[in-house]
Amino acid sequence: MRNGLADDFLLLALDDRGTNLVGDPGLDYGLAGALLLDLVLAGRLDLADSRVVVADPAPVGDPVADAALDRIAADTKPRKPDAWIQPLTDGLRARLLERQVEAGVLRVERDKVLWVFPRTRYSSATGAEPAVETAVRRELTDAVDGTGAVPARTAALLGLVQAVGLAGKLFPGRDGKALKARLDEIAEGNWAADAVRESIAQLQAMIGSMAAVSVATMVATNGN
Repeated sequence: MRNGLADDFLLLALDDRGTNLVGDPGLDYGLAGALLLDLVLAGRLDLADSRVVVADPAPVGDPVADAALDRIAADTKPRKPDAWIQPLTDGLRARLLERQVEAGVLRVERDKVLWVFPRTRYSSATGAEPAVETAVRRELTDAVDGTGAVPARTAALLGLVQAVGLAGKLFPGRDGKALKARLDEIAEGNWAADAVRESIAQLQAMIGSMAAVSVATMVATNGN
């Protein structure tokens, strides 16, 4: 079974040494958002009046995504996306990292910073970029470099990457304005039904807003 969007986003957000390129809690927000995006694309979730609703409770076959779907379906009150993103981060990164380790994509490295502070990193199992990540990067690059239709899944992942500020790191050396223009063009393209595209756009905007607020808060806190 192919990786879910959250798995792909995780690999893109970690460099080969396991360094988090997005920062905290942006990485966790992105992972939770990717889960919601996957469920929207699978026809399991929808947005109605800016609130997440279950369109189809049937499992998608991914234990992590299905657990999120069950949790949302069990809630009796429709909630806005930001009310779900935070709860869905609980233990999510650990579960996704664990299955990438089990798949032989990542490996666990434990050491100490300054010989005192314990640190755990999840680096590439081979020391080089994992093949599954290379395939995702190629897919995203082809979409950015191309002019034709972009698959819905690719467009959704690119929108998420843009929302959390990761696009510049994934496409280094490119003109920022031109890159943004192309990503905006892809987001506005006809890669999904209007309702699905609008739902995904709302989720991406919410994730980007939450990540931006978190970064601003961290900067302000560190500056005091």
